[in-house]
Amino acid sequence: MQRVLSTAALLGLLIATAAAFAITERLKLVRSPVFDAVVSKRLSPTCGCARGKAHIRLRLRHGDRVTLWILDSNDQVVRTLAGGVVLPQGPARWVWDGKDDIGDLLPDGVYRPEIHLARQRRTILFPDRISLDTHAAHVESVQVSRGIVSPDGDGVGDSIKIHYRLDSQAHLLVYLGSDIVIRSRSFLASGSVDWLGRDANHQPLPAGNYVLWLGSVDRAGNVTPSYERQPVVVTVRYISLSPTTLSEHPGQRFTVAVDTDAKKWWWKFAGRKGVSSGPTLALHAPTKPGHYRIAVGERRYGARASVVVTAAR
Repeated sequence: MQRVLSTAALLGLLIATAAAFAITERLKLVRSPVFDAVVSKRLSPTCGCARGKAHIRLRLRHGDRVTLWILDSNDQVVRTLAGGVVLPQGPARWVWDGKDDIGDLLPDGVYRPEIHLARQRRTILFPDRISLDTHAAHVESVQVSRGIVSPDGDGVGDSIKIHYRLDSQAHLLVYLGSDIVIRSRSFLASGSVDWLGRDANHQPLPAGNYVLWLGSVDRAGNVTPSYERQPVVVTVRYISLSPTTLSEHPGQRFTVAVDTDAKKWWWKFAGRKGVSSGPTLALHAPTKPGHYRIAVGERRYGARASVVVTAAR
């Protein structure tokens, strides 16, 4: 008798398992009433950019009375985008601005859409998550390899390296005035970029001192406000003379400092010329009093200084 009962129990288990498998396979064949769903991954209502709103697009397999909610990370409804709206078969689209039903901006966090189809008595929670993020990455530290750049194309000192660290992942932005001159390729919290001493049109800048401002833009489109950007002071230098005005006696030997990273540079003075190197240029003043000019240069960049030769008393 016990053997019969065991056989019956085993048979019943097999039948139940087969039935469950059949139901599961049948459910797999039932097509979802919602398909081709596309949900924005990120949203920043304060960025003033294309990601200022989240888009929810889908297609209904059949017309229905639709309710669409936005749920927070605790699965609580924070916004109703559609409340029992009758929609036909086909495409449907909603836009969410990151606010709740009374118009207040919701806190940063992760949200999910959920749809209810009244006629089919089905509620579907989307697997897609919308990250609401309104805070731009902050530049925590900046360090430059050197403060002088010489974008003359000779391969020496043509760029400087800017090392940075942000408090979250984002693209680094380097501004010259209001223009963006560098946007980092990497989307990391730290890294480095090279500045070639050029403007937003990729043209070498004139010699002088400049302030670069460092900010960032994250995946949600949040840009570091101008008052939070970090400054870096750099000098664009090709070749220069110091001092730029000299007073010498006739025939007197004098020197002038030449500031350049060029290995060789040319000079002209009082009808003489030559090619030299190093940080100084040694010359003799003409024997005739008067005003003369020293010219030095490397490639297509040059500098000048005035020499006044006065008669000895």
